Amino acid sequence: MRRRPRDERLVTHLLVANAAAGSTEDEALEAAIAALEAAGPAADVELVRCQHPDDLEAALDRLEGRVLVMAGGDGSLHLAVNLLHDRNELAGVTLGLVPLGTGNDLARGVGIPLVPAEAGAALATGAPRRLDVLVDDDGGVVVNATHAGLGAEAADKAEGMKSALGPLAYPLGALVAGVRAPGWQLRVVVDGTAVHDGPTLLVGVGNGPSIGGGTMLCPDAVLDDGQLDVVVATGVAPTERMAFASALRKGAHTERDDVLVTRGTEVVVTGDPVRHDVDGELTDELPTRTYTVLPGAWTLITP
Repeated sequence: MRRRPRDERLVTHLLVANAAAGSTEDEALEAAIAALEAAGPAADVELVRCQHPDDLEAALDRLEGRVLVMAGGDGSLHLAVNLLHDRNELAGVTLGLVPLGTGNDLARGVGIPLVPAEAGAALATGAPRRLDVLVDDDGGVVVNATHAGLGAEAADKAEGMKSALGPLAYPLGALVAGVRAPGWQLRVVVDGTAVHDGPTLLVGVGNGPSIGGGTMLCPDAVLDDGQLDVVVATGVAPTERMAFASALRKGAHTERDDVLVTRGTEVVVTGDPVRHDVDGELTDELPTRTYTVLPGAWTLITP
């Protein structure tokens, strides 16, 4: 079959990138686009640079059935999925991802290559996969994971270290936060049953398994199983905090006696006001928050 000249080819993908991207990200985008178009001869890509959420809204207005490819990390994908959910368009849009963030945990969870050129090729050769989301009681959407307490404090401490340390910033932030985090009085209810009520260091709710660039907070979580995984760390004494942070860094935290692991379709966290880290974005301190699974809510192209 004759390959169509470029000016006759169908523009099948709308790739959204950060308008503030530097030269390194520009090179990564060019490599991803070249790999996508080479692997899919009928494919063509329109690149749109967005600086504000309103820019993404405008891009969605002219998506016209194309694959929406987000170039960025979990935060970029979080923004796109939330906007589509708010517009009642999430179920009808197919998304793709070129991982350019610091952590890229959603990509890790579904096996999307972290090398941009390889991710571009996977967009052409991969298949659509229906994935779950978590919806909170304010209507916000979680695509990968959320965590309150030590996890949110660790993310806050890691923020200033990301440029220098990349994915290593989060486990280091967890160690720093582990020294200082005092703990919170929280009640955790899963599918109507109270699984914990008392001193709490961390509550993790995973749609996907990892946070912070590969830290396996909820190691058994699967993004399309209709379940959320819950991890509750209850040790708040100074030695327990440090021991948990160290175990989390090594992926051994679920083996500790002061860590509870369970699963369900809804979790309610109430008690002391506490910040939540939602797909890498920090909330204000909240006295209550509910997360509910919405199975098969969106479609992502995966290898």
